[in-house]
Amino acid sequence: QVQLVESGGGLVRAGGPLRPSCAASGRSASSNAMGWFRRAPGKEREFVANISWRGGNTDYADSVKGRFTISRDNAKNTVDLQMNVLKPEDTAVYYCAATTPYGRSRVANAYDYWGQGTQVTVSS
Repeated sequence: QVQLVESGGGLVRAGGPLRPSCAASGRSASSNAMGWFRRAPGKEREFVANISWRGGNTDYADSVKGRFTISRDNAKNTVDLQMNVLKPEDTAVYYCAATTPYGRSRVANAYDYWGQGTQVTVSS
């Protein structure tokens, strides 16, 4: 079992930064590929970014590429999502998720464990 807890969401003006973080605990917490997803009001959950278990490979949705950066610190069992130049359309609940070491994917069903989410609100 892996437990995931997100933090660092909040309210920010358009153009500003925010850095949600995900703390993992439990069995082999640092050996999982990780992903960030989001769900905006009235919309389906969508992929944001993912990172391999060693951190050497990342992938981003086109909508956030160049603005968001995913990173991890396996010594601390954390995965961060640095979000810059935020837009009102980035408003959503952001979830981190964990999967097997080589299971990095854009598909939500590929992930076995999920956090409770953190709200990000971008005002115009």
